[in-house]
Amino acid sequence: MYGDEQTLTRRESRVIVIPDGTPMVLPAGTSVRIAQALGDTYTLVTPRGQMVRLDASDADVIGKEPPAAPAEKEGEKQGDSSLEDRVWAQLRTCFDPEIPVNIVDLGLIYDCTLSEPDALGQRTAQVKMTLTAPGCGMGQVLADDVKKKLEGLAGIAVAEVEVVFDPAWNPNMMTEAAKLQLGMF
Repeated sequence: MYGDEQTLTRRESRVIVIPDGTPMVLPAGTSVRIAQALGDTYTLVTPRGQMVRLDASDADVIGKEPPAAPAEKEGEKQGDSSLEDRVWAQLRTCFDPEIPVNIVDLGLIYDCTLSEPDALGQRTAQVKMTLTAPGCGMGQVLADDVKKKLEGLAGIAVAEVEVVFDPAWNPNMMTEAAKLQLGMF
């Protein structure tokens, strides 16, 4: 969703300022515009034009229901879908807070490899990702999202996420679908 729904915050909440990534407290009663509601985060715009990121776990702040925790389907746990496919699907649930496109289609994921299973059948996911701009303060926030989501998958014990800047990201790294979605054709 990318929109312009206006609402008042119902309680004080911790948010992250976009694009510098610093935490701040958004007071109760603040008028905000819900600019983006994708993945499990909301991008809000304050009356002064400041963009902030609100976790879906705090959706009640803007009068929304927190989304249900994504549960893996029993069949997927048993092998209906490969772990690699489920990892990539999970990566597609992470969104840039300023651009309504997931980080895979934006071309921010440079590499994702899975280790061999350990004695318990668990694997390590190693991810190399980048940002649309090297100075973006949201890098650690996005990396933490990736880590949390991958470690929530059955079969992944640890996710190691490295933010890299070589090669530098450019719009040509986006998928055709992302370019179309953003009107770049």
